[in-house]
Amino acid sequence: MIDTAVIPISPTGAEPFKCNPAMKKKVFIFLLCSIILSGCALQRDVMTLDDRLAQAEQRYTEAEQKNKKLEVKLEEYRNVREQYDKELRSKTAGQNATIEELQEEIRILKGKLEETDYLLKQKINAFAELSEKREIKLEGIDKTTSLNKDRIERLEQYLNFESTAAIQKGKPASNTTSGKQVKHKLSENDVYRSAKEAYDKGDFNTAREGFQKLLKEFPKSENADNAQFWIGEIYYREKWYEKAILEYQTVIEKYPKGNKVTASLLKQGFAFFNLGDKSNARLILSELIKKYPKSNEAKIAERKLKGIGP
Repeated sequence: MIDTAVIPISPTGAEPFKCNPAMKKKVFIFLLCSIILSGCALQRDVMTLDDRLAQAEQRYTEAEQKNKKLEVKLEEYRNVREQYDKELRSKTAGQNATIEELQEEIRILKGKLEETDYLLKQKINAFAELSEKREIKLEGIDKTTSLNKDRIERLEQYLNFESTAAIQKGKPASNTTSGKQVKHKLSENDVYRSAKEAYDKGDFNTAREGFQKLLKEFPKSENADNAQFWIGEIYYREKWYEKAILEYQTVIEKYPKGNKVTASLLKQGFAFFNLGDKSNARLILSELIKKYPKSNEAKIAERKLKGIGP
């Protein structure tokens, strides 16, 4: 290529042209420029390719870093997930154990309840039998008393004494009879028993009158605090909670050493709760737990407070 460019052929083709030095110099400069230009173009391509390779390597490095970060996060997630699964399994196992314990306690309580029910029925039957025996004995005593009375009257007649009946006629017989009746009516045990029987039967009006009569006629009776408490219970059963609270308060203030103080505090708390006054209910039940922590009523109050909430 260079030779053909430098040594031109004559038009006739017989003999090549001879180039002069100036012409050779021009041709050389032209070739040199072509080579330089070609080299510059190749160098630009190489630089462009290097840039692209560098960018590709940078992207690859960034992608690797992102992958590593993702792998670390994935490993952390797996660890967290594993720990969560372990805790969940542990909690589930604990809950299952608690449920089994509660079921066992329920079975035990049912057994105790059945046993208590059986014993209670036996006691009721025994009490009924005892009552029948007492009635039979009383009937026998009445019969014996009547026979003795007849014998005494016959003996008095035989001895010419004034009979008991005649003496009673001479005296205001009504006083003796009425005195015995009044004594029977005023017997505090009879009054209390009658009122309690009416309460158990659901005859609240009769029961309330009986308890109030006991408190009025026998204020120092051993059953006075019980009578006062049952009056509060009657109002509670009738859902007159305000009045029940006042009656329970009378038990607490008037009979502080009686056996119905803890029960009165407990039922006061229940009455306030039924009225929607959770604040006072919580206050009274807390006072009961504080003052009488070992009582059965305190245990009931603790369960009730959990139901009331903060």
